[in-house]
Formats: sequence, structure tokens, C-alpha cells
Amino acid sequence: MFANVRAVLFDLDGTLIDSAPDLGAAADRLRTDRGLGPLPMQAYRPMAGAGARGMLSVAFGITPEHPDFPSLREEFFANYERRIHEQTEVFAGVPELVATLAERSLRWGVVTNKMARFTSLIAQRVALFQGAGAIVSGDTTPYMKPHPAPLLAAAEQLGLTPQECIYVGDDERDILAGRAAGMGTVAAMYGYLGAGASPTDWGADAVIESPLDLLKFIVSV
Repeated sequence: MFANVRAVLFDLDGTLIDSAPDLGAAADRLRTDRGLGPLPMQAYRPMAGAGARGMLSVAFGITPEHPDFPSLREEFFANYERRIHEQTEVFAGVPELVATLAERSLRWGVVTNKMARFTSLIAQRVALFQGAGAIVSGDTTPYMKPHPAPLLAAAEQLGLTPQECIYVGDDERDILAGRAAGMGTVAAMYGYLGAGASPTDWGADAVIESPLDLLKFIVSV
């Protein structure tokens, strides 16, 4: 149980929203534009949390060290920006979770490695995010998760200490960042998790199978 919690911070992709369909489609467009056959969405989904790196690894089997990676990444970004909210949806249970947090006078925010050029579009188009007290993107601070700086920036935006916040995410880097920031951590098992992930080895303070499960672990002030 988490006691004396005053705010919950969330990762974005795979934790609050299911953006895999749009991310996968943006990557697959790169393939079809080059005369390659499409891949099933099931191939892209596990790596959706890794952004361009994950999508390009599935689409072309390349890493950031490949000479074609920078140009493909920019093309992927352009594809994604054009369709950023065509099929993306808030996970079932998230609106009810956020509403319950508000009823308990708990604040909430977002800390994501997604760049602000994309985060801002989602925040504008998805009504849920109008209630967020803090939104920290991958380029808000000089560092990205698993560095704790983005989480510390979110706590500062909320006017709270890190110890008054917990962080929820579906990737090991989320748990590492939360622990480094001095926050309680929660692994979201319903998220993308990543290929070959072992969430039970991440060292999270709690594990949830659905968004609403989080409420069982919070004892508000």
C-alpha cells in the first residue's frame, strides 16, 4: 500500500493510451511505400513503447546505429504525426481511474519519453488530458527516462515532493526512473511491456493487471 500519496504520475503509451495501432501503421507505411508487404499489428504492439526505435526494429530489423536509421526515423515521425489520433484510444478503465483520483483529491500527471511535438497533439485532442496537472515530455528536460529528471520536473510542476508521488508505467525504464526519483512505483502489466520483458524482475513496489487495480494500493492523505 502507498500511504500519504498526493499525486499519481503516469507513463503515456501503454499506460494511459493504446497508441500501438497508429505507431504500427506509421511504421508499416514505410514498408509499403518501398514495395514491401505489410506486417500484422501483433508484430508491432510489443515494441510500441520503444517509439521509433522499436517500430523501425520491427519494420526493418535495424537499430539506431544503422546508417539509414536517421532518415527512416524522420519519415516515420512524419507518418505518425499525420495519423497520431486515428486509432489511438484511452485504455478501458483509465477515465474512471482519473475521475476517482479527483474524487479523492489526488492530482495526476504524465511523464513520457514521447517528444512534445507529439505529446502536445494528443493532449489537445484527447479530453482526458485537460485534467492533467503536469505533462512532461521526452524533451522537456535534458534527460529522458530512466533518468529521474523528468519525474522530478513533474513533481515540481505539481508543487509536491517526490515522496508524495507514485509513478505508473509499463516498461522497466519507468520503474528505474521512479525508484531513482524516490517515488513509489507501479508496473502496468496491461501495457506493451516489450519483447522478452520480465516485469516481476523490475523491482516495482506494486503490479497491476488493469488501470482500476491501482486504487487498491493507494491510501490518500
